[in-house]
Order: sequence, then structure tokens, then C-alpha cells
Amino acid sequence: MQTLDLSGSEVRSESRLKSLFWPSIRTGSDLDYLGTQGFWVCTVVAAVSLVFFIISGKPMLGAFIFLFYFLGGVGVRERSRYAAVVIFLMYITDAITNPGVVRVLFAALLLSNIRATSIASRWRPNSDEAILPPRFGETWSDKVADQLLMWLWPKLRIPYYVFSACFLLLVAAGLFMLIRHRPA
Repeated sequence: MQTLDLSGSEVRSESRLKSLFWPSIRTGSDLDYLGTQGFWVCTVVAAVSLVFFIISGKPMLGAFIFLFYFLGGVGVRERSRYAAVVIFLMYITDAITNPGVVRVLFAALLLSNIRATSIASRWRPNSDEAILPPRFGETWSDKVADQLLMWLWPKLRIPYYVFSACFLLLVAAGLFMLIRHRPA
């Protein structure tokens, strides 16, 4: 693998912290890395949300929230600007109603996902560095973040658009009712 330069150990053009909060793309490897990073950020948000809702006694809502963020993360991995924006809007809505330091951190990460996804969806230079690295399936995380998502997104893209739009409308209606009936 090293002889063919397919080992995947290419040096990143920026630090992990910078790529989390202010991503940029210089090579095809950066593009692939940011997509994978965006997926894992959304998956962590989905898992934390699921655990929070299970602990608070709302497992069905937790399951819907998990699906919303996880499938949105699949879209982020496959460079869907819609998925990145919808995830951020939902999380910001939740962070406004339940503020906290961790929520601000996650919101910043999801905002950087929008920037990374937007750059990635437009990035098409014509050079040897622009060639995307192959998606391997050697490790468990490779199989999930590369192979499964590449297969899953084309099948679930339209259902996710419908699900996320309906879910956001439901949340917006719930917030409107909450604000409207708040005691003075």
C-alpha cells in the first residue's frame, strides 16, 4: 500500500483544532478528511442527544433526534449543504432554549461543518492534488465513515429531506406554542 501511496497517512495541511473550527481545503485528502470529521461530529451530537433524552425519560424523542443528526451527518460526509444547515438550525434552536457551555461548543463545531461542507461542495480544482483518496474499508471506522455512507446517502437523501423538514416544522410549531402560552 505504501508503494502505491494509498496508505492514507498523508500529512494534513492544517492542525486538527484548526480543521475543526476553521476548516480549509487544499488537497483531495483535506476534502475527504473534513467530510469524515463532519460525519463524526454529527454522530457524537446524535449519541449525546440520545443519551440525554433517554436519561430524561423521552426515548422516542431521543430516537428521532438521533436519526435526525446521524442521517444529517451522512449527508455532511457526502457534501450536502442542506444537511449541514438543517443540523445547525436544529441544534441552535435547542441551544437557545437550553443554553450551556457544551452546547455552545457543539454549535461552533456544527457551524464549521456548514463552512466545510460549503467549501467541499464547490471545490473542484484540476490538479493532481485534487484527486480524492480512495475510500477504504480496512477498519471499522473506515467501513462506517467511507463505505456505508457512500452506499446509504443516495438511498436516504430524499427521505431525509422530507423527514428533516417535517421535524423542523414540528419543532418550530412546538416552540411557537411554548412562547405563546408562556405565563406573563
